[in-house]
Amino acid sequence: MPEKKTPLPIQLFRLTRLVLHTLYGITVAATILPRVSAATRDQIIRGWSRQLLGILNIQVIAKSHIPGEDVRSVMFVANHISWLDIYALNSIRTVRFIAKSDIRSWPVLGWLVAQANTLFIDREKKQDVSRMVETVAKSIMAGDCLCYFPEGTTTDGTELRPFKGSLMQAAIDTNTAIRPVLIRYPKPDGSINTAMAYHGETTLWQSLRRVLAQPRSTVELDFAPPIASTGHERRGLCLMARQSIAARLNLGSPEEREP
Repeated sequence: MPEKKTPLPIQLFRLTRLVLHTLYGITVAATILPRVSAATRDQIIRGWSRQLLGILNIQVIAKSHIPGEDVRSVMFVANHISWLDIYALNSIRTVRFIAKSDIRSWPVLGWLVAQANTLFIDREKKQDVSRMVETVAKSIMAGDCLCYFPEGTTTDGTELRPFKGSLMQAAIDTNTAIRPVLIRYPKPDGSINTAMAYHGETTLWQSLRRVLAQPRSTVELDFAPPIASTGHERRGLCLMARQSIAARLNLGSPEEREP
């Protein structure tokens, strides 16, 4: 039996609301965010993210070791499934993301992500990775909470790829705890809702259409206990973070080599 889809008129209504909400976000990002304190900026980003997910009828379920606003100077690491991951995380705890440089080219959303104080990295250039490690370390010491997706790409949510651990060095250099986060888009029966994934050859527009077609969706954020970086090498810390997420996704933890 084919899965139930949202009627087209409701999809168009959601799309209209999403466009208006995005225009509102552009206005706020251009005129207000540069002039407010960091705490106020975080509140605005968190509220906007929650409203965006509400427009798309996506419920966020956060569990386990949920961080509060008092959590500072930590590095979240998460598996990566969709462009929605950023807004789901920001709806719970506003963080500064470390993203691939090509996200800047996304229509509209790329600009909004940049205005949210995102750090961009070109993984193909080793010198850029070195620069980013230093930048991330300075950001952590300034009290920022950062988040990056060490798989380096997205999946459909049914697998966990090897982690790229270069940026873990920033946590080690600053004695910063790693906080692994499992991101999961489940169906009501507990299976993985792969329609929510933005991966492979799927375009951003195709992904958005699939999301709009969902009658109601859920994203789970399962926050694992912090992992102290003190006394660990980059590779070991990277494997520990991956194993923590894999255990929550009920995946095995095969040996892997850091690219």
